[in-house]
Amino acid sequence: MLSSVIDGPASWYRASIAVELEPCQPLEGEVRADICVIGAGVTGCSTALHLAERGYSVVLLEAGEVGHGASGRSGGQILPGLGTEIDTVQRALGLPRAREIWEMSREAVRLTAELVERHGIPCEMAWGYLHAAVKPRHVRELEAFREQLARDYDYDALDWLEGDALREHVVSDAYPAALYDREGGHLHPLNYTLGLARAAQRAGVRLHPHSAALEIRRGEPATVVTAGGRVTADHLVLATNAYHRGLVPELSGRIMRAANYMIATAPLTEDQAARVLPQNDALADANFVLDYYRLSADRRLIYGGEVSYDGREPPRLEARMDAKIARLFPVLEGVPIEYRWGGDVAITLNRAPDFGRLERNLYYAQGYSGHGMALAGLAGKLMAETIAGQSERFDVFAAMPHRRFPGGRALRKPLLVLATQFYKLRDRL
Repeated sequence: MLSSVIDGPASWYRASIAVELEPCQPLEGEVRADICVIGAGVTGCSTALHLAERGYSVVLLEAGEVGHGASGRSGGQILPGLGTEIDTVQRALGLPRAREIWEMSREAVRLTAELVERHGIPCEMAWGYLHAAVKPRHVRELEAFREQLARDYDYDALDWLEGDALREHVVSDAYPAALYDREGGHLHPLNYTLGLARAAQRAGVRLHPHSAALEIRRGEPATVVTAGGRVTADHLVLATNAYHRGLVPELSGRIMRAANYMIATAPLTEDQAARVLPQNDALADANFVLDYYRLSADRRLIYGGEVSYDGREPPRLEARMDAKIARLFPVLEGVPIEYRWGGDVAITLNRAPDFGRLERNLYYAQGYSGHGMALAGLAGKLMAETIAGQSERFDVFAAMPHRRFPGGRALRKPLLVLATQFYKLRDRL
């Protein structure tokens, strides 16, 4: 069950849509295609687009509106890397494979920018990202991370900021230091997702919103059943992420849904914006349960934070988020909050993305763990490559080992909530 914030007023993203899709209707009757993609977020739209550009016939099914999930509700940060530390990948796969994955995460950022430019997507793309320390422990960790990336991954796009140099990017006393990533950026996530869907339509993809997949009948070919019809296809791609809903039993327990919450202020004055994020960067702090924010093109502060794993809204959510903003930026006193919303992301046990094949003709990508806006676009490209017979790059990600969350159906959520309380306590130390 989604929280009252999620069920409440529409997000600012929904209120600022700038992309109009080609006419499309829910699926009716029986349809045949080379590939059926389930889920019209960034993963599904990118997969459909890249397959259609290769000449395949593609049907794209979406249970709600395009971008209904995290793809249209997130902080919109476009970053290299994963939702887990690169050490997690290196320990599992070794340094050479970890280097390949790191480089593909950089490619994911470049691909995002390329798709925006090539398809003329009006999504307010801007560059500059700060990974900010909140306490001395974070300072040490960020320094070590920068050294590791330079030494082992040949990544030199991180600049160390503190003091006056840091205040040129974020005007707050909350952060003793930060890494400035010149390859990171941000955009309007819903307009980007809609732009991918529109590009896919123009490439020949048949898009059907409000067409939830109710059943998958596996085989060669396979069949996807909806309330209004069915799609028979040679290949299936599952791009549902947090909205899997038990379609494929093998994936049950490999991801957990986590609700995240966001606000948008009224537009700031130029002076207020200059006293918050003068360089128009995105920022996320280094806590486990992190806060993140950026400015929109009309100078709203788009701020996200807090988390729920049990489907219930955290206590005093609005007051806590408002208090955080007041502590960070006293200059914003009196600026009203005009939008509040939330949405679910999918996390894996190790916070690394989970890509794979369950059968010769059934593919999936999920579990970006809050770090999917860029990587999901690359996942779609890699799945298109794989279906076309070039699986080497997809297989690098698919080799990452994943385990189910412990506890079974009854105890998974309580155990995850308990573990999160430990990390929240650690964030305070």
